[in-house]
Amino acid sequence: MLDPFFAALSYAGSFGFVWLGIALGISGFSWSRPWLWTRVGAVILLAESGSGALKNWADRDRPPLSNPEPEPLVDLPATYSFPSGHATVSFACATVLALAVPRLRLPLFALATLIALSRVYVGVHYPFDVLAGAALGVGTAIALRMLAAALRRSAPRTRQG
Repeated sequence: MLDPFFAALSYAGSFGFVWLGIALGISGFSWSRPWLWTRVGAVILLAESGSGALKNWADRDRPPLSNPEPEPLVDLPATYSFPSGHATVSFACATVLALAVPRLRLPLFALATLIALSRVYVGVHYPFDVLAGAALGVGTAIALRMLAAALRRSAPRTRQG
């Protein structure tokens, strides 16, 4: 009964498209945040790169390669298991969006949590993979925010008038 729901969540979390869509929606309805989709795009690239590098370093096989039963509910990715890229990207994007629109933090983190848990449910990650991915995602978003603030502070000021 839950199989199609979690499989759909797993696919929805692929490549951060759902998060980019949410950011575009918020940007379109908010005059004060037209830049939001670019920050989400940047954090997706950083999160994907970071989780990909860690996957190659950790070299951890996915659950079906260690224990073929039960079969995964989605196609088995060719990459390693640790950390979960879906969790990394989802929590990075949820953090960026929640910092920009605090009143949406609960639904944003609920969606990130569901996407992360879906990866365990469909059988392509261990629980620790998604926990590590969540932590990496939040850390990536906070690092990006700190970098953006530092760049703004160091930018030369221009005079008006």
